[in-house]
Amino acid sequence: MRLITKLVHPDVKATTGAILTRRAARGIVLRETLILLLFTERYNDFSFPGGGVAEGEDLMDGLRRELEEETGASNVRVQRNYGYIEELRPHWQPGFALMNMTSHFYFCDIDPELRATKMEDYEKANGMRPVWVDLEEAIAHNRGVMQRREASMGMSIQRETFMLEEIVNDLTKAA
Repeated sequence: MRLITKLVHPDVKATTGAILTRRAARGIVLRETLILLLFTERYNDFSFPGGGVAEGEDLMDGLRRELEEETGASNVRVQRNYGYIEELRPHWQPGFALMNMTSHFYFCDIDPELRATKMEDYEKANGMRPVWVDLEEAIAHNRGVMQRREASMGMSIQRETFMLEEIVNDLTKAA
């Protein structure tokens, strides 16, 4: 599995203190120029479906579970590993100053129709919903949010936008 990049969130001023380690699995689902992403109203951004994998849970099992819950995808078929990003960012949980997130990205296929989602309460409260969106539009949108430094901007937008750009670059090279 290849390391795509290491990111340090702009709000990280020091790398001392207790660090929470978290593994995540995220899906890359493409249909021509469209990609299946999550749009979150609270943060006004696009992100990859997927998320934290429980202690002892297999990455593939976690990825399938997250795609089904967040997008309503069915018959999730993991095609290949794309790589992973190491990310250091501030953490809100008492006792931890920072979080070291390792996000593993996988190309996946799913059945054409999306079913109803099974979002967690906080995801519903944040206005998260699955959308098929043009890759370039998603990048332009997230870049605009970052350039405007919107007050609602979430911590994952840097990682998500970087990955969207990586995918476009790779698709362009392959064409």
